[in-house]
Amino acid sequence: MKRCPECRRDYYDDTLLYCLEDGNALVQGSVPPPQDGPDEPATAILSEPGAISTGLRDGDATRAQVHTTDQTAIFPRDAEAKPQESIGKISERHSFSANRAAKPLIVAVVVVVVLAGGFLGYRYITPAKQIESIAVMPFVNESGNADAEFLSDGMTETLIGSLSQIPNLNVKARSSVFRYKGQDYDLPKIARELKVQAILSGRVLQRGEQVVLALELVDVATENVIWSESYTRKQSDLTTLQSDIARDVSNKLRTRLSGVDQSQIAKNYTTNAEAYQLYLKGRYYWNKRTREDINRGIEYFNQAIAADPGYALAYSGLADAWVVLPSFANKPPPETAYANARAAAHKALEIDPELAEPHAALAVILHEADWNFPEAEKEYRKAIEMDPNYASAHQWYGEYLKHMGRFDEAIAESKRAQELEPLSVIINMMLGRTYFAARRFDDAIAQYHKTLEIDPEFDGVIFSLSEAYAAKGMYNELMDIDRRFADDEGVPADEANRRDAEMRDAYKKFGSRGYWSKSLELAEQDARKRNLELPPSVAAFLHVQIGNNEQALSFLESALQRNRYDKTLLTLKVHPVWDPVRAEPRFQEIMHKIGLPL
Repeated sequence: MKRCPECRRDYYDDTLLYCLEDGNALVQGSVPPPQDGPDEPATAILSEPGAISTGLRDGDATRAQVHTTDQTAIFPRDAEAKPQESIGKISERHSFSANRAAKPLIVAVVVVVVLAGGFLGYRYITPAKQIESIAVMPFVNESGNADAEFLSDGMTETLIGSLSQIPNLNVKARSSVFRYKGQDYDLPKIARELKVQAILSGRVLQRGEQVVLALELVDVATENVIWSESYTRKQSDLTTLQSDIARDVSNKLRTRLSGVDQSQIAKNYTTNAEAYQLYLKGRYYWNKRTREDINRGIEYFNQAIAADPGYALAYSGLADAWVVLPSFANKPPPETAYANARAAAHKALEIDPELAEPHAALAVILHEADWNFPEAEKEYRKAIEMDPNYASAHQWYGEYLKHMGRFDEAIAESKRAQELEPLSVIINMMLGRTYFAARRFDDAIAQYHKTLEIDPEFDGVIFSLSEAYAAKGMYNELMDIDRRFADDEGVPADEANRRDAEMRDAYKKFGSRGYWSKSLELAEQDARKRNLELPPSVAAFLHVQIGNNEQALSFLESALQRNRYDKTLLTLKVHPVWDPVRAEPRFQEIMHKIGLPL
């Protein structure tokens, strides 16, 4: 037997050299109690131990007397036979040699205890297989106040961001989990759709200045609750709550974190409670993705920055808002929106160079606005390197690779984004568009239909599907989509029927050329009714379908001269519609001016 001279724990494994509790060198035999006090309780270690876990937090008033792991059984010292001095000097009353009849019984008891301890450690305490995928469902707002919705949504999104910092943990992104908001959670169904092993759900209750958050973590394979906890905080203390929760969840997922990982998930970007809540409001409106809501998000991000000028996440949110605004509004002009996005992204990185999102925003600006394609790729790669679980970075990088004609890489990035956000209609649609650009039209059509299963009303997918039908020569299906668009846009039934009949008659008489000629005629009529001009890129698209190649090239040159932010120009290398003019010197000159590879 060996004993620690400091804590006086006994070890019966002679191969151990140091105490597992305090690291002191072990000595052979017993150690007399200290002269200035009574002997403290000690424990006898019967076998080589692994990591010891009490299951209780530091500071608990009561400690368990017996703990087991898969390798360790620890017993209170009072369980030892008394009196006992050392292996070399055994009391006559209790020595094995003095009472040989007791030896078999004691050995049997020791064996049973060790086996029982090992079984209990294996059955009940040994960690289960590490969970590698999780979905954080939208927290339910139980405050009875719709104005507090930003808080429950924002806390959900913040926790998703914190958990995403954990290596080797696949955390489903916001756009996937928020599709279930307001629904009764069917955990097995959600787990199948999102392909996750665990689901974390929560309820938020705001009482005056206090916020109560109740969480429950469920293993979806067994539907057993792994862990539940309730947190009560003042609103002024909410900035630290996310790191507390992320740390607790990672522990319950059996995730082992390095010191760097722990500091990353525990990172608080602001200590200003007002700035934090303004940031949450900004994200809440930005995620709605309408022109009005994005502008409201910009207002809240600016207010958060005013409250805390050193708040990197607020600048990052501001960059995200400005960079997507040109897709939803023409005011302010795209050059103003991109300039504001660039300034905000650079400021975010100046404060915190470790943020991935500003790198992705800069990549989009370099890609779509500057046409600086080599630098854009560097920023996309940087964002993905810093946060491999950032689905939008994979999606945007996939679009970049598609525009460069690198289809295999583009499909791989799009599929990685899809793995991270399986229910994102944007990501699923973009995968279909990449198949389309690669001339894999059947795969594109199949992918668009999968996307419509997620959201049957998403117009972007329907338009993309119409392009694929046209490329395949499926004009009856294409005209069905045209009629659907007319109904969705509120065109009166009589007019919609007339236009549909004209389109079908033109196709019947003149084939695809007749269809596109009639489409151009109707598009010009609509523009005149609204006192607008048909955008040059749209005119070029329709003319090349008809076979008016020279006119199509002229309209493309006009588009390049008048609006460099027209995203149609980025598709020139890969979109099948431009194949009839691809070899024309004028077309290649346009490609050269944009900087696209020939």
